[in-house]
Amino acid sequence: MVAPQLRAEVERRLLLTWRADPDVVGRLLPEPFRPQLVDGAAVVGVCCLRLGAVRPRGLPAAVGVRAENAAHRVAVVWDDPAAGERTGVWVPQRHTASRLVALAGGRLFPGRQARARFRVEETDDRVHVAVEGADGTSLAADVDVVPELLGSALFADLDAASRFFEAGSTGWSAGGPPASGADHDGMRLETDAWRVEACRAREVRSSLYDDPRAFPPGTARFDSALLMRRVPVTWTPLAPLPARPVVAPA
Repeated sequence: MVAPQLRAEVERRLLLTWRADPDVVGRLLPEPFRPQLVDGAAVVGVCCLRLGAVRPRGLPAAVGVRAENAAHRVAVVWDDPAAGERTGVWVPQRHTASRLVALAGGRLFPGRQARARFRVEETDDRVHVAVEGADGTSLAADVDVVPELLGSALFADLDAASRFFEAGSTGWSAGGPPASGADHDGMRLETDAWRVEACRAREVRSSLYDDPRAFPPGTARFDSALLMRRVPVTWTPLAPLPARPVVAPA
């Protein structure tokens, strides 16, 4: 079943980013993806996203749903036979507070969605998000909104970070049950109102990136945080991406 094009408003999108060892990250990726590198480092993170008025294109905003969501992301590159090297993100985990989104994950909404409990406190100048997944995944972030992006080892400034994430607006996730070998499902985020703000982190904790079994000590370090607010978006489904390399005829 092909997912419909979706319309929504990004009420709040907090992008938390770690710089990571590319060899460690590469072992976590399925074919045909490779880590996208910035100055030799892989880029991984979590997107904490509250969407409003989510509905199939053509329906009025009044019938849309509102949901808190979180997606673990890895910046990746892959080879397209027609367009050459492409950039985007691989999404190994998605969590949602919405029962509807969880039930419709992979059909109406992109990717499989696990249920989670979200606790959010936010003002114009500060955002706190805590996520506790039914599968044991946990995340906590407390950030201040600031005028400039400072202290990042990946990005020289806010403009550089904004360009990087805007260019990686295509997301891929597993198209079938785990280890099924099914082709990957893709969605592309589109907006003509892209804008992000810089944040300074007071505290960030992740059960994935802090786990020494997945990321041995020193192989994943928190780098930076960005915030997007009140931006209208469209998600467009893409043709499935083969989960195995395409072999050209001899």
